[in-house]
Amino acid sequence: MSDERKHPSDEELTAFLDGELSPDDARRIETLIAADGGVAERIEFLSRASLPFDQAFAPLLAAAPHDDLQAMLAKLSPLPEARPARAGRRAFLGALAASLVAGIAVDRGYIGLRRHLDRDESSEWRAVVAEYIDLYTADTLSGPTPGIETQTAELAVIRDKLGLSLSPASVALSGVEFKRALVLQYDGKPLAQIAYLDPETGPLALCIVRTEEGAQPLRMEGRKGMNVVYWSRGSHAFMLIGHASPERMKEIAGDVENRVAA
Repeated sequence: MSDERKHPSDEELTAFLDGELSPDDARRIETLIAADGGVAERIEFLSRASLPFDQAFAPLLAAAPHDDLQAMLAKLSPLPEARPARAGRRAFLGALAASLVAGIAVDRGYIGLRRHLDRDESSEWRAVVAEYIDLYTADTLSGPTPGIETQTAELAVIRDKLGLSLSPASVALSGVEFKRALVLQYDGKPLAQIAYLDPETGPLALCIVRTEEGAQPLRMEGRKGMNVVYWSRGSHAFMLIGHASPERMKEIAGDVENRVAA
């Protein structure tokens, strides 16, 4: 395949979106977008990124061993000396990838990656949640379980942002370890994530958004190789996602539905 027809990498596409390519390379990408539906679709996917990366991943980047990461990156690819530094998506992706290589757990809001192209708007947010939960491993949620005071404080943020009162007892799952509760952003609106670690099947998450659908019964679907149980009550929609069996997921979701009043 010639260079003109070579499928560009995500790094090239994000550099194109950020205006960081040379004029010749930019024209090559424009030609591919016009001629290749796959490239056009990927550009649209990447262009929908709306997450404030610097803020969302500040804890991750602050914790990274910067000297070691810089040394690793220097070995992988020398940086042009004359090029001014830019805080675009490509720089973020490079830092994130290096942090992953160094074993740093990724969290804090990958949810804002994009609006999924889904005809059913009520399922849009579940598709996006599945995208980022698919990145989680047991190591992502390693570490001690936060105490009741910390859990209560984290759940209070959900109450303030989504108008939903939760207590540590109401979101406790039998046999599953509570790890964190935080508020992310989806399509400019708050999305709550309560993350757990199942010792048998790995990461599990209960996510909540506001909705106008009204009450809807428990339903199940599969996304990214995981099982999803979703329902709505009052003004909030819920989804439980993880790798546990469908029967186990339904059991957990039914218990949560009975204890969490929207």
